[in-house]
Amino acid sequence: MSKNEEYGKKAHLLIPAGAHTYSRTDEVFPDNAPRVIERSKGVHTWDVDGNEYIDYGMACRSVTIGYDYDRISEAAIRQIHNGNTASKASKIEVEAAEEMCSLFPWVDMIKFAKNGSTVTTAATKLARAYTGKKYIARCREHSFFSYDDWFIGSTVTDAGIPQEIKDLTLQFSFNDIASVKKLFEQYKGEIAALIMEPCDSEEPADNFLQEVRKLCTEYGVVYILDEMITGFRWDLQGACKYYGVEPDLVTFGKGMANGFSVSALGGRREIMDLGGLTPGKERVFLVSTTHGAEMSSLGALVETIKVYKELNVTDHIWDMGRKLVDGLNEIAKEYSLQDYFYTQGAECSPNFVVCDKDKKPSLEYRTVFCQEMIRRGILMPYIAIAYQHGEKEIDQTLDAARAAMRIYSDALNGDVKQFIVGNVIKPVFRKYN
Repeated sequence: MSKNEEYGKKAHLLIPAGAHTYSRTDEVFPDNAPRVIERSKGVHTWDVDGNEYIDYGMACRSVTIGYDYDRISEAAIRQIHNGNTASKASKIEVEAAEEMCSLFPWVDMIKFAKNGSTVTTAATKLARAYTGKKYIARCREHSFFSYDDWFIGSTVTDAGIPQEIKDLTLQFSFNDIASVKKLFEQYKGEIAALIMEPCDSEEPADNFLQEVRKLCTEYGVVYILDEMITGFRWDLQGACKYYGVEPDLVTFGKGMANGFSVSALGGRREIMDLGGLTPGKERVFLVSTTHGAEMSSLGALVETIKVYKELNVTDHIWDMGRKLVDGLNEIAKEYSLQDYFYTQGAECSPNFVVCDKDKKPSLEYRTVFCQEMIRRGILMPYIAIAYQHGEKEIDQTLDAARAAMRIYSDALNGDVKQFIVGNVIKPVFRKYN
């Protein structure tokens, strides 16, 4: 038995689903994907059998510079030697808060936590406390905001969520301002907040973000933009800066500390301070986590911001994203597959689409392509470019893609099932296992 098999079996025996994030589980990867990772450095990762891959998953998009980037790791270690936590607010906690509030003009106050779900849920709680209203409007096209009931209850994986809670989350469509207006009119005076990502696989069109801003102001709805993925990737100041929009509340995570566990909720003082200690105000128990201000992660955050400023990290991410996108699209044309394989979305975080014979997105054919990339040392469940993806890595990736595209082309001309080894990739959100 290989170490991958050994550790993979142990993982499923000891951990529900075999991993602590559903997007890391075996079923969302082809069968030849590594089961368990032992270490990663830069943009390379090694499984427990010693197989090396160029990584484009980058730890669920949370590593935007590179794994174990020396300056950032050393900054975290220095804070560990300061005790890593404290019985009162720590010095680095105050310094990190100051950095974030200085970086984002629309953030007057900040609250740190360890994962994105905590802070998006905190944002909805604040919005309800601030407005006295109960409904939350969320974008139906954006796949994940939180594992908490208010969001998961609005997905197909709603087991364990009471209907009363499900009914409190409403849905609108991205780039469809009429759907927002309709919802605001239908539930006039009852919606506490609207939450969405500034951009997912589809970029905002016709000033959609700005038009939503206007409607939220008009109807008294708290405007929450979730920058878990877009923050520290589209721009150092996030997609809010890139697209020119100011939310009432904003959430961060993922790349803000280059993979160290920290997330944040920030926004207007009059809303954020409801979670504070202003005399005479009703107490809102916002976020209270023992490890939310862990020194090592906040040290990594402060150093990550410095690295971004000094090395123009986001410019590099955009440049390498364009090179990869152009290369993939060119290879698709070489095989006359441009209508079957294409990229979409912002080039700093592009999505690749793999279609079937009817030109419809297909998990079967995506499995074939991803499987062949893995066979050639490229782990690409999606595309998350990091600073340490350089010309060399992009060239190697395109060489692998050219070979994988040929196999994909053959599958289109034959029986796709004959080309799949093991399981077909499954979506995270589905009703049954």
